[in-house]
Amino acid sequence: MNHKKNFLALVLGVLLICAAGQSSQAQQHKSKHSFEIKNGSFLYDGKPIQIHSGEMHFARVPHQYWRQRLKMMKAMGLNTVATYVFWNFQETAPGVWNFEGDHDLAEFVKTAGQEGMMVILRPGPYACAEWEFGGFPWWLQKTPGMVVRTDNQPFLDSCKLYFTKLAEQVGDLQITHGGPIIMVQAENEFGSYVAQRKDIPLEQHKAYTAAIKKIIDEVGFDIPKFTSDGSWLFKGGTIEGALPTANGEGNIHNLKKVVNEYHGGKGPYMVAEFYPGWLDHWAEPFPKVSAESIVKQTEKYLKDTVSFNYYMVHGGTNFGFTAGANYNGEHDIQPDLTSYDYDAPISEAGWATPKYKAIRTLMQRYVHYPVPEIPQQIPVIEIPAIQLTQSANLFDLIGKMKPVENDTPMTFEDLNQGYGYVVYQKKFVQPIQGKLKVDGLRDYAIVYVNGKQVGELNRYFKNYEMDIDIPFNSTLTLVVENMGRINYGAEIVHNLKGIISPVTINDMEITGSWQMYKLPMTSFPEITSGTSQTTGNPALYKGSFDVKDVGDTFLDMQDWGKGIVFVNGHNLGRYWKVGPQQTLYLPGCWLKKGKNTIEIFEQQNDKKHTELHSIKTPILESLRLPEKKGA
Repeated sequence: MNHKKNFLALVLGVLLICAAGQSSQAQQHKSKHSFEIKNGSFLYDGKPIQIHSGEMHFARVPHQYWRQRLKMMKAMGLNTVATYVFWNFQETAPGVWNFEGDHDLAEFVKTAGQEGMMVILRPGPYACAEWEFGGFPWWLQKTPGMVVRTDNQPFLDSCKLYFTKLAEQVGDLQITHGGPIIMVQAENEFGSYVAQRKDIPLEQHKAYTAAIKKIIDEVGFDIPKFTSDGSWLFKGGTIEGALPTANGEGNIHNLKKVVNEYHGGKGPYMVAEFYPGWLDHWAEPFPKVSAESIVKQTEKYLKDTVSFNYYMVHGGTNFGFTAGANYNGEHDIQPDLTSYDYDAPISEAGWATPKYKAIRTLMQRYVHYPVPEIPQQIPVIEIPAIQLTQSANLFDLIGKMKPVENDTPMTFEDLNQGYGYVVYQKKFVQPIQGKLKVDGLRDYAIVYVNGKQVGELNRYFKNYEMDIDIPFNSTLTLVVENMGRINYGAEIVHNLKGIISPVTINDMEITGSWQMYKLPMTSFPEITSGTSQTTGNPALYKGSFDVKDVGDTFLDMQDWGKGIVFVNGHNLGRYWKVGPQQTLYLPGCWLKKGKNTIEIFEQQNDKKHTELHSIKTPILESLRLPEKKGA
């Protein structure tokens, strides 16, 4: 018995020694590296470093591809990855938080660390990024008394909950806790917002940004903070205790001058958004930035020890309904493309472009750390013919649905719907002719009388009215699409969708028993069997196809009008014949060997479709504008 006790005591002692050793190793690991802003420099383990960063948003890339994209960045000569965190991507419904799969922020950060990359976190709460509502959840607009991006307690309370959730996920992945996150941004490009919202006193703006930084500190982010603005906007955008960095600043003299002014007369100096490409809108040319100009500017930064972050080094894709929209005077709204290729060095599908190779060659001349070989490209396949064997008329589908009824049209938000489509119907017991006006259209509508298409209205082209002839005992139908909430500028506070103001005919408001059918398209509606679609009506198509070997591909939508595509349940995003994007990126990780399903919602449906093809290269520069207003 005593021998057994002695043996157990010996085993216990060994275990305690091992545990103590492991604890000691863990502590050593957690204190392995340090990062701070001191003496005008970024210091990593006490030594000055230059940050060579590239922006990649984990939300725009399937999680199965994160590592390959990070390896591509590493092989371009970068040592850091910057990523936005989109609030509405993490809180997918009020109080519903998703940190799994493509939403797994912590896993992305860990993967970056495993690949030897430092991480810069950009959690907002406002991001912009051509993302729906700039990252804000759509339902914030429904909260009584809440005003986004202001010193408003209901908004700040919501922000604190959001930041608390993020800290729970990645707080232990900060460099102060042994992880790879070295800096966190407070708000984003707030100086430009101050410049546009002159109706709010500067001291109130400053109170808001100070409150955001305080929240970020309080929830447990204990690493250096920074702000990011155009250099001419620092007055409104800088925050006490945060490093000011500049966006798009090519003049190093100007950069140093303005940072010195707002940061105690010294650096470090960083261009937090250095643009190797540019954003893209539907119905507008695809902008290009030359490799030569980017290499030339990069070399200036490298020579002058200016840190930089390529925005974007890899853009990815606005899958589903995640694309936002910009706003200007010429167009009420400029919807962003599904592709976020951005003419970036790493293409939408993760390919090394000529721009990538030119930057890589330059970086190899300047950096003192090893630059690995370019990783192997993900295989690309071509699917010659996808047969669409089932179809249905949307109007047959909604005939089986229960509508919401109201005296006037309701917004998406009033219908408690964030994205997708709403079908608005109004029965007329007396005939009426004249000018139909939908000044509150948000954003695109096809108009029908008794199921027959009679016109299109379009916020982009400022086409809000049309002649209408509604016979006795007839039904007016508007199929309305939300094309993405505004993501930048003062108009971000005006982001309701659907029909947001009275519908008139001959300047008389049309009221009384409007029926609204909700089509959020969170999943594709079921098609039972057959081919019951009608040309000229919105249609639902379904088919299947087999693949022997999976790989990336691009669905060729040049023969289609406007709509969305699901493959194996994944919403690939919007297509629209106006271009310039004419293909949809289909990641191979969403395919499976053998049978795959495809589902398409085609809004315009000017002709019957029986098949679809895929091709090996994307079409992103084919603009096909209509000859007259509409689309």
